[in-house]
Amino acid sequence: MRKQIAAANWKMNLSFQQAEKLLDEILAADISLANHQLAIFAVPFPYLLMTRSELEEMPQYKVAAQNCHQKKSGAFTGEVAAEMLHSIGVQYCIIGHSERREYFSESNIQLAEKVNICFENYVTPIFCCGEPLAVREAGNQNSFVENQLKESLFHLPAAKAKELIIAYEPIWAIGTGKTATTEQAQEMHAHLRNVLAAHFGNDVANEIPILYGGSVKAANAKEIFACDDVDGGLVGGASLVAADFVEIIKALQ
Repeated sequence: MRKQIAAANWKMNLSFQQAEKLLDEILAADISLANHQLAIFAVPFPYLLMTRSELEEMPQYKVAAQNCHQKKSGAFTGEVAAEMLHSIGVQYCIIGHSERREYFSESNIQLAEKVNICFENYVTPIFCCGEPLAVREAGNQNSFVENQLKESLFHLPAAKAKELIIAYEPIWAIGTGKTATTEQAQEMHAHLRNVLAAHFGNDVANEIPILYGGSVKAANAKEIFACDDVDGGLVGGASLVAADFVEIIKALQ
């Protein structure tokens, strides 16, 4: 059975005290997760140790970094290496979030390096893909995301690829006033799985969780997560509200 995941992406938000309070409120809900279900918290770098410590006795709750550098080490002031993440017990890292691609010009080739360095340091990449509005309006979304997978992931051996987590972000529906339907979410997730199956084989493709990253909220999580090829969500704003993220975790099928 594929893993089902509710992943919180706190982005650049919250003071340390606010972060502790939010995490405590979510954990106080005492949600029972099955063995194939995970709640992952991608928190700012200064909060990684605190979050890992809070989750230490909860095997279905994990901590993730929001990014890492593609090189092992060196003169890269302000950057964080995957080896550093591993050394403090961080097991997951978001790679290629749409905001990193847009604001920091991260390329597919650079992201392939980040995927490699994560795996070399026993950190599972949560690899993000997705198309902007112009691509969606031109009807080229399928080939666009296929190329993202091809250039960043297709160099991996199948045994490594099956350890990936993928998050699909419909960038065109985030902050644009446009809304992605449940049908559109399922359609793209099915396409992504077919692309993975064509390259890595059905067995691998059917093991890779594909999360939906398009404004998942407490009110729509259950409907979205019910789609055949949607295995949970990468959640932004709603993950900053304890009651909302609790409901999103509970919506895992």
